Amino acid sequence: MQLKMSRKIMKPDFQGEFTASILAAAASPDVISFAGGLPNPVSFPIEAMEKATAKVLAEQGAIALQYSSTQGYQPLRAWAAKRYETMGVYGVDADDIIITNGSQQALEMIGAAMLDPGDKMLVENPTYLVALQSFHLFDPEILPVTINPDGIDCDELEATIKANPEAKMIYVIPNFQNPTGLTYSRAVRERAAEILKASNLLVLEDNPYSELRFSGEAGSSFGAYLGDQCCMFGTFSKIVSPGMRIGWICCRNQELKAKLLNYKSTADLHTNIFCQMVLAQYLADNDLDAHIEKTKVLYKQKAETMMACMEKYLPEGVTFTPTEGGMFLWAELPEGITAVELYRAALEKGVAICPGDPFYETERDVRTFRVNYSNSTDEAIERGMKILGETCAELMQK
Repeated sequence: MQLKMSRKIMKPDFQGEFTASILAAAASPDVISFAGGLPNPVSFPIEAMEKATAKVLAEQGAIALQYSSTQGYQPLRAWAAKRYETMGVYGVDADDIIITNGSQQALEMIGAAMLDPGDKMLVENPTYLVALQSFHLFDPEILPVTINPDGIDCDELEATIKANPEAKMIYVIPNFQNPTGLTYSRAVRERAAEILKASNLLVLEDNPYSELRFSGEAGSSFGAYLGDQCCMFGTFSKIVSPGMRIGWICCRNQELKAKLLNYKSTADLHTNIFCQMVLAQYLADNDLDAHIEKTKVLYKQKAETMMACMEKYLPEGVTFTPTEGGMFLWAELPEGITAVELYRAALEKGVAICPGDPFYETERDVRTFRVNYSNSTDEAIERGMKILGETCAELMQK
């Protein structure tokens, strides 16, 4: 029997191929993986979660094991709404929050609600590869806008919007951007906000890393400037546990929120209510800020170790951007070597990096690559960077 499958599903997905490779490398005991974005398991609050689980089962077991509402557990939504005050966004209510299966589902939900084939949308260039992967499901025309060291290129942003007035939305990661690790300066945030406010674009602000700032000054969310024009994505994956797969959308546009809930109710009915209740209990009984502070101390040390090793082992001509938080460093190779070449050669020696190519919509054979520092031991960082440096030197001599 010959199945007549959708051409869209059958179409090879460039970003998807790299996502699969990253996850495979992370799971292999024989590979030192700097490729993924995994939190360090040392930071997981295992004992506190064990107590929260027991408490939920003892006191609300029948509710936790039953079907629940599509929008999510109200105490957890209330916590997420209140948290926005720390980002300079006030007046967010629990009713503005939709609990999702990680922020990845949030991307899919927005795409389903907003995009038809051929619609135009803007993204940073480069941007999060899984966001590109998710948006591609809906066949939009993606318009990349350059990221500079201080944030999105506002002149290019303004020109792109002017040339494409029919564009529907823009996706941004203003804090420790994935993959570059860069953060928008205050001046860039304010100018970009003015440009966006004058447009008809829905602004999607993804913010998984802002809580992981270990130096420098935090900036306000675009939600503080743009009101209900801005949908904000959040997640517990980087600050509590990725395995629980709990994130959220903060949507203050009632029409869009109704569409998102309608889509989610069809897609999965609701996010795992048991995990939602356990997480809410953990947040009620523990000091999350103290937990985050410990995680930041750990990640700062990891980042400093990796930067020191990169300076020590990577040959002259290979540069990288220092970071003040998040989980990644962004590096660039000299002319004559592509990141994919380095990726393949290093993987043969047991070290995985993420080449820059899948983070770009159109550019290929780029010289940039991303490395993750949060999920490796100091010994693995040093050994892996030594191997990576040797591999770079070999490629440079060819």
